[in-house]
Amino acid sequence: MTTTPETGSHIPLKVLDHSELFKDEVYQKQFEGKGEFENGSDAAEVTRVLEWTRGWEYREKNFAREALTVNPAKACQPLGAVLAGLGFEGTLPIVHGSQGCVAYFRSHFARHFKEPVPAASTSMTEDAAVFGGLSNLVEALGNANALYKPKMVALSTTCMAEVIGEDLFAYIGAAKEQEVIPQDYPVPYAHTPSFVGSHLTGYDSMLKGILENLTKTPDAKEPETGGKPRLSIIPGFETYIGNLREYRRILELMGVDPLILGDHSAALDSPATGEYDLYPGGTRLADAATAKFSRATVALQTTTTRKTVELIREVWKQDTVVLETPIGVRGTDQFLTEIARLTGLEIPAELTVERGRLVDALTDSHAYLHGKRVAIAGDPDLVIALTRFVLELGMVPVHLLSTNADKDFKPRMEKVLAASKFGDAATVWPEKDLWHLRSLVFTEPVDLLIGSTYLKYISREANVPLVRVGFPIFDRHHLHRFPIVGYEGGLHLLTQLVNTVLDELDRTSPDHSFDAVR
Repeated sequence: MTTTPETGSHIPLKVLDHSELFKDEVYQKQFEGKGEFENGSDAAEVTRVLEWTRGWEYREKNFAREALTVNPAKACQPLGAVLAGLGFEGTLPIVHGSQGCVAYFRSHFARHFKEPVPAASTSMTEDAAVFGGLSNLVEALGNANALYKPKMVALSTTCMAEVIGEDLFAYIGAAKEQEVIPQDYPVPYAHTPSFVGSHLTGYDSMLKGILENLTKTPDAKEPETGGKPRLSIIPGFETYIGNLREYRRILELMGVDPLILGDHSAALDSPATGEYDLYPGGTRLADAATAKFSRATVALQTTTTRKTVELIREVWKQDTVVLETPIGVRGTDQFLTEIARLTGLEIPAELTVERGRLVDALTDSHAYLHGKRVAIAGDPDLVIALTRFVLELGMVPVHLLSTNADKDFKPRMEKVLAASKFGDAATVWPEKDLWHLRSLVFTEPVDLLIGSTYLKYISREANVPLVRVGFPIFDRHHLHRFPIVGYEGGLHLLTQLVNTVLDELDRTSPDHSFDAVR
């Protein structure tokens, strides 16, 4: 085998990546032999069926299905709840459920952020599923407090706990009565069953629970801001660390004192200093406790903040603005204009210069992007913001798909499309999955796909280049470190788009058009 080193080699073992390893003759014969036991069809039949699934007849059957979801572009509620907890100082997310669930959440985030993700489990098993998980939860809270000493625990649930109807409020009370945690210990919680909703609703429920808990502090006082207007900013389920830092940079340039409610930028992008910090950064609990005193709150994702915005408007009675995620020129213009209105501050010249650079870059790249047909899939707020951006570029959105879209997604999307002459070709597909997208791409081809890592399979099969934007991105490194919001973020996103198109142009160019200058 190719992995066996030559006798006497100073290299003890040549380790091959699996993409090379399985080219070995031994593995190829094993693969061929599997057919004998799988009762598989011959190659001609496989090819025939494969081609059939790429046509209009199969597309109609595919879109007629109702009881089956194939490859959904979403994750489950408690994953979002874990991210919400990671955004606050000294906070340990604990998920009431089996160990396997938490292992999934931790690995999912670790593969995207390339960072360790602290999260604990109450380790429910078959016994707890029958008799209840009270003892599991009480023991988990006691162990977490003793071993990891978090300032706060963010508690959420999984399917198992929700199916048997676990009462988190009562269980937390029992833990305090048994004195495994102090009476004043903050344990905000959210019921996040995985069989409904998505990571977006889980994030929203947990963020609301955290803010409800922290703002009940009786001695919270209006903070000193040095005369700067304080605004609370809710980024939502934000998987671009660069976006969180860009929001802060922009607001501080404008003279705002920003209170970012859920800032996990340090927790999921910590430096290698030789020492491990279990709880780096996060929104300070004392600051979050004063959020109700902010001049206003600005939410930058609609679908991910509904319950939290309702709390702020109805309970805190605070001025609250919900904007589309500020991607591109128009999105950022709207964001800055609203900040200026809320605070009375002027937009600084530095941001005007950044806007001009983005407009100049759009002009430079316009010839290569104009008229390109695109398909976009992902979370609803991101798909809407990306669509608005590609329309600015003169690109033509064709398929706009969001598995976890709510009832407002389609009308919001249609409003964006109606505002541009390039929006006529688009069809909006709420609650559809990536197997639906496959049918769409084969029957109505596009020039470019925009979405998460999971679109790479369609990209390869349909021979359509993919621009990786959103969550999760497992197969490329460091994209999450750079912003895609604001004028600077728009420049990064433009760079990804146009260079993907140029890479494809080079790949497919005949010799006489393989130019050095593009």
